Amino acid sequence: MPHRTSRRTLLTATAAATAAAATGALAATPSAASAPTTNASTDRRLRRIIAGMSLEEKVGQLFVMRVYGHSATDPDQADIDANLKEIGVRTAAELISTYHVGGIIYFTWAHNTRDPLQIADLSNGLQRAALAGRSRLPLLVSTDQEHGIVCRVGEPATLLPGAMALGAGGSRSDTRRAAWIAGAELAALGVNQNYAPDADVNVNPANPVIGVRSFGSDPDAVAALVAEQVKGYQGAGVASTAKHFPGHGDTSTDSHTGLPVINHTRAQWEELDAPPFRAAIRARIDSIMTAHIVVPALDPSEDPATLSRPILTGILREELGYDGVVVTDSLGMEGVRTKYGDDRVPVLALLAGVDQLLNPPNLSVAWNAVLEAVRGGEISEARVDESILRILRLKSRLDLFRDPFVSRRGVERTVGSRAHRAAADRIADRTTTLLADPGALLPLSRRSHRDLLVVGADPASPSGTTGPPTSILAHAFGELGFTARALSTGTAPNQAKIAEAVAAAEGRDAVVVATYNVTATSSQRTLVRALVATGVPVVTVAVRNPYDVAHLTGTGVAASLAAYSWTDVELRAAARVIAGHAAPEGTLPVPVQRADDPAQVLYPVGHGLSY
Repeated sequence: MPHRTSRRTLLTATAAATAAAATGALAATPSAASAPTTNASTDRRLRRIIAGMSLEEKVGQLFVMRVYGHSATDPDQADIDANLKEIGVRTAAELISTYHVGGIIYFTWAHNTRDPLQIADLSNGLQRAALAGRSRLPLLVSTDQEHGIVCRVGEPATLLPGAMALGAGGSRSDTRRAAWIAGAELAALGVNQNYAPDADVNVNPANPVIGVRSFGSDPDAVAALVAEQVKGYQGAGVASTAKHFPGHGDTSTDSHTGLPVINHTRAQWEELDAPPFRAAIRARIDSIMTAHIVVPALDPSEDPATLSRPILTGILREELGYDGVVVTDSLGMEGVRTKYGDDRVPVLALLAGVDQLLNPPNLSVAWNAVLEAVRGGEISEARVDESILRILRLKSRLDLFRDPFVSRRGVERTVGSRAHRAAADRIADRTTTLLADPGALLPLSRRSHRDLLVVGADPASPSGTTGPPTSILAHAFGELGFTARALSTGTAPNQAKIAEAVAAAEGRDAVVVATYNVTATSSQRTLVRALVATGVPVVTVAVRNPYDVAHLTGTGVAASLAAYSWTDVELRAAARVIAGHAAPEGTLPVPVQRADDPAQVLYPVGHGLSY
C-alpha cells in the first residue's frame, strides 16, 4: 500500500534499498590521489613545453571548440559558410591554426559524426593540423557519448543502455563493461575525452534536463555506478568526465534555457549531491564538468557554479582535493550567460578554478577577453600555466604526445563489433523493469497473443538510432515470431489519431503503447483509455522517464514496463521481455510517486516484478 511521507523522508527511505551494495562498492574504491598520477620527469618535460609557448598559444589551449564539417580541411560548402558565420574561419584546420585551441568537441548537428571511418579520418586530420603548430601540441577530441538519450556517435557503432537503465540493472560489472565498450569504440575513432558519466542524483521527477541521464535517486547507489563507469572509460583509454558539479539532479529549470537554483542546505548537498563526485575522485577521474546552476548554500553570491570560486576552488579543489582537469559545461548555454556577458564569462570561469572553456558562443570574443585579462594582470600567466599543466598532463596520460592518430583497421575491428553488440543486448535485457502486471498477462504467448498493434509516441530518435520507436518495437516483435503493425500516434495524439488507433486495435490480440513523459493533461492518457475500452489487452512501455505509470494507474492497463530510453538496444530488450525471451530483471532506481499525491510513493526504489 502507498504510504504518506515527505519528499525528504521519501528519499532517505528509498535509498535504503540500494545503499548496502553501494557502500560495499565504494569501500573497494581506491582512496588515494585525487587524480591520475604523473611522475616528476613527465612534469618537468611538460613545464618545458609550457615555458616555450607564446601567450596566444597558452590561451588557445584553454578552449574546446565546436566546428562544422566532416573533414578538417575539406568540409562541405554549407559547413564552410557556417564556420565563417559563427567562428570566422573556413575549416577546422584554420580554426586550430588561428586560435591554437587545445580541444575540439564533436556534435552530430555540426556534421562531425557521419560514420565511423569518416570520424576517424576527421580526428586524424585535426591532429595533423594541431601538430603543424609551433608547439606541436596534440588535441583533446571530446564528445557527449553518455548513451541512452544523449549520444553523438550512433549506428553502426554500438549503442548501449543509458545511465538510469544501468541503474535499474544495478550491476556494477555491467555498468563498467558498458563504459569500457563505449570507451574502446570512442578511442578507435580518435575521440579521447568523453563527457560521461552523469554523476547527478535525480531526486526531482520534474527535472527537465537530467532525468534518465542519471543512474538514480540514491546517492550511494549512483556513486557506486559512477565509479564503475570511470574505471570502464579510463580503462579503455578515454578520459572520463563526471558531470555536472556540484550536482544538477534537483532542478526544475533546464540550464540550456535558464539559470536553475538548487536550495539544498550544505548538509543536504553533502548527503545527496556530493557522494558521486567523491566516488569519481577516488576512482581517479580525469576531468569534472561544471554546472550552470546556483547553489546559495555553497556560494551566497549566487553566481553559477561554473563561475564560482567558493565552489570550484574552495570545495572541489581544496575540500575534495581534486587536482584533475575541470571543464565548463557549454558556455553557449543560457544558464551561464544570464548574469554576465560573453566576454566576462570565460575570465570569471578561469578565476573560479576552471581549466577548459567549452564551446563559447563567440570564440573571438572569449579568446580575446582571456588574452586581455592576462595582459592586463587580472589573470596571472602563472594561473594560466596551472591549467595548461593539468591539460597537458591529461594529454600525456592518454599517450597523445607519442601517437595521437588512429587507424582504419582499428575502427573496422572495434566499432560496432559483434561481441560489443551482443554484450549491449545482454546488458539491456537486465535493465527492463516490469512495474505492474495485475492479470499476469506477461509474457505474451505467440499462441494466444500473436497479432499485435504497436502504437504511441515517436519522439525524435537519439543520434544514430534507426527509429522511430514504434517501428523498432514492431520489428523486434516480428523477429520474435509475432505479427506486429506499427502506428505512430505521437506524443500528443489528437482525436483523429486516437480514433485511428482504436480502429486498428480491433481484432488484435494485444496492443503495446510506447509512452513518453505522460502528464496529468496528456492526450497520451486519453489514447490509453480509449484502447483499454476496446477490450484488447494493453501493455504500456515508458520509453523515457519511468514516472509515466503513475499517470496511467487506474486506466485498466494490463501491464506496464519501463525501458528508460527509446534507443534501439533498449526497445529490443523491452520486446524480448514482453515476449518472454528475457526475464524482467530491472528494478526501479528512482521512486515513482502517486500522480494525485506526490507525497505518497506508488512504487519505491527497488520495485520490479519478474516472471
